[in-house]
Amino acid sequence: MPVHDWTKVDAGIFHAFHLLWIAELHQAVSERLPKSYYCLPEQVAGVGNPDVLTLQFSTYKTPLPGANGSSGSHPPSGAGAVAVATAPKARFTARSEAVTRNPKSVVVRHVSGHRVVAIIEIVSPNNKGSASALKAMTEKAAGFLRAGVHLLFLDLFPPSARDPNGIHPLIWSEIETRPTLVWSDAEEQPFALPSDKPLTLAAYSSGLTFEAFIEPVAVGDPLPDMPLFLTPDAHVLVPLEASYAEAWARIPSPWREVLEPSA
Repeated sequence: MPVHDWTKVDAGIFHAFHLLWIAELHQAVSERLPKSYYCLPEQVAGVGNPDVLTLQFSTYKTPLPGANGSSGSHPPSGAGAVAVATAPKARFTARSEAVTRNPKSVVVRHVSGHRVVAIIEIVSPNNKGSASALKAMTEKAAGFLRAGVHLLFLDLFPPSARDPNGIHPLIWSEIETRPTLVWSDAEEQPFALPSDKPLTLAAYSSGLTFEAFIEPVAVGDPLPDMPLFLTPDAHVLVPLEASYAEAWARIPSPWREVLEPSA
């Protein structure tokens, strides 16, 4: 199932697909989580905020590995656990240089302990429709990362003048004071999206340092599986291709005919 060119339809049609994909992602991720986690489709308050799939820690009796700056050297356990403790592969990766979060606040938590651990966000046209909306989205993403929440961003829209290299440099510049750098084939270089792959899939791990795993894709490409981190050292792979195909099958045929690539 190739990625479609969603610029061919208005934002309302993509929003409908967006909701269908969220539902499929929820189902797929639920099946892959260790038993001490659960996920729900939720809306996080904020200006220009897209629908999100929020992954939350489901018990307050056992500290989550990797929380509050701990090492997180062991992946979550439990029946059905499939969290992976090895570094995921991606075309581009980045790591911040030093410890980036320091305790500066007293945080009050609800006794139930249902705190947010990770979020999947699907970027919508409205998120990139104005400078203020784009700024609000990237600031919100940086705020989650600084709070220790891991992120997976899925942006199926091409860069604009406001994000000429996609959303990653904007998010990275909010959390890292050094120039945006990536490592590709063991070489450090300024980040730039390949001209032939202008869409961005970006996974972020938030620990003592931040790590980013970026996969550029293009219209017509199949979607790769992407990591969703549960701790700085453990992740589950999200089946983007399969969930996208399931959501696509629910789009009415007149709109599928508009979006299908020409034979």
